[in-house]
Amino acid sequence: MAGKTVNRQRHIEVTAADLPLHCPTPAMMLWDAHPRVFLPIEKTGEALCPYCGTRYTLKGGAKAAGH
Repeated sequence: MAGKTVNRQRHIEVTAADLPLHCPTPAMMLWDAHPRVFLPIEKTGEALCPYCGTRYTLKGGAKAAGH
């Protein structure tokens, strides 16, 4: 995720490097953002922000939990 973006994008693809995932992301402008919420995306490969409705998908799909 390069550069700052206005929080208008409603679908964002993230990679394992972006984990742990939270919304708003570091690439989003914070002046109009809601409180930070961490999103559990690892199990299903998808997460929906309860504040703004942005849908996140994990590139490569769900990741198996390791020990």
